Amino acid sequence: MTIRAKLYAAIVMTVLGPVVIVAVALGSMSALDDRMSDVEKRAARRATALDLKYAVTDLNGWQTAYGYDNGASRPQFEASKVAVQRQLAAARRALTDPQERAQLARLDAGLRGFLALDDVAYTALRRGRTERVRQIFLGPEITRFQAMAGAAAALASYEARQAAVTQRDAERERRDARRRLVAVGLGAAVLIVLLLLTAQDVARAALERRDEAAPAPATGSGTPPGQA
Repeated sequence: MTIRAKLYAAIVMTVLGPVVIVAVALGSMSALDDRMSDVEKRAARRATALDLKYAVTDLNGWQTAYGYDNGASRPQFEASKVAVQRQLAAARRALTDPQERAQLARLDAGLRGFLALDDVAYTALRRGRTERVRQIFLGPEITRFQAMAGAAAALASYEARQAAVTQRDAERERRDARRRLVAVGLGAAVLIVLLLLTAQDVARAALERRDEAAPAPATGSGTPPGQA
């Protein structure tokens, strides 16, 4: 390879090397950021499902309480009912894939049936029919609660599985990014070695040219003294 070709190669490597390194690094960071964003979104979905599951259980607890304290805990039950409805509305906005919607539809149907029967029970309580209230709470209302709680539990389990899958994907992307950066680092090291070798070749060729262009040392002439 000629000196000119080596110089051109060195210039190309000097320009393209950092560009490739930066491009790979930025691409890896962007992909990793996307994965971490997915992890955060899945964590938020899981939290929404768990909040809904807790709210459903809390609702049933306060219903049982007011059934046994002659209605004293009814305000807490009403507040819990509002919380469940609010959580369900938030879940409908946040959880939109078909599996999530199916579980939310089950939960909504269960909640409607639960609240409809609760109206019957509360009417009986106000009329003093406490035995009827307990029959409702310990019979059909438990069945409605179990259906509602089952949908909430299935939704929470689904979100937990999806969160685990997303977390594994993020870990895999992190490993891939690390491998890419190591490969780029090794490439940069090779590039530096090539540049040093090219610089050495260029310097050696320049020294050889200088030596070739230097004038030869002058030699003396004439006859020795006494022989003229």
